Amino acid sequence: MSKKVALVTGGGRGIGFGICEKLAADGFNLVLSGRSDVSKVADSVQALEKMGADVLYCSGDVSSAEDRAAMLAEIKARFGRLDVLVNNAGVAPKVRADILDEENATEDGFEWIMKINLQGPYFLTQACAKWMVEQKQADDSFAGCIINVGSISATVVSPNRGDYCISKAGLGMMTSLFAARLGEFAIPVYEIRPGIIKTDMTAGVTEKYDNLIYNTELLVEKRWGFPEDIGKLAAAMARGDMPYATGQAIYVDGGLTMPRL
Repeated sequence: MSKKVALVTGGGRGIGFGICEKLAADGFNLVLSGRSDVSKVADSVQALEKMGADVLYCSGDVSSAEDRAAMLAEIKARFGRLDVLVNNAGVAPKVRADILDEENATEDGFEWIMKINLQGPYFLTQACAKWMVEQKQADDSFAGCIINVGSISATVVSPNRGDYCISKAGLGMMTSLFAARLGEFAIPVYEIRPGIIKTDMTAGVTEKYDNLIYNTELLVEKRWGFPEDIGKLAAAMARGDMPYATGQAIYVDGGLTMPRL
């Protein structure tokens, strides 16, 4: 029996790579996608191959319909199957700007984030879900799933990056929509909402978050989150360890969003 295949967008670094490491450890073959040239992720690919995974890297932009189609064609040619989709790729605002700041909180910036963080994943999921349904109909033992990596920003308000928050809130509804639609095919759809995670995306605000984490009561668990924290949960979802839980959004945030007095 051939090994299961997982596609992880943005899998070459950060949270995406943390997820790939845990999936590789569980015996998955992997497809990583990203906008960088393959040379930029060579170390990541090599590390995953050393763990026993057959790794395909697809260079492309998730917001491009042509790039998405080309990626799926490559996966079909290489592996002939797709068992897990992890929508992880995403971007932060180019400029953090107050939502009343017309000069910097622009329509161009809003559209850029929406295309990458929401529109691209939505239509990639549409295409992958149709393929998974075909596999399920051909073989009832097929056990696929879809995992969306969202953010606490789906519910935690940041008025200086409204576009990002809205994109992640939209991803939450997308999770519910596909979970409802794919239920009849027993293909679960989950969402992970990370909190403050140590990646290159948070590198520019390390000092700010160090202060909040260690010198305030913001978190119950007073530490940074790490990509491996997200990877462990994603791997459990991919293995099928979370039955009867489709459509759920699980926060991995050290207790940040837990109501407290």
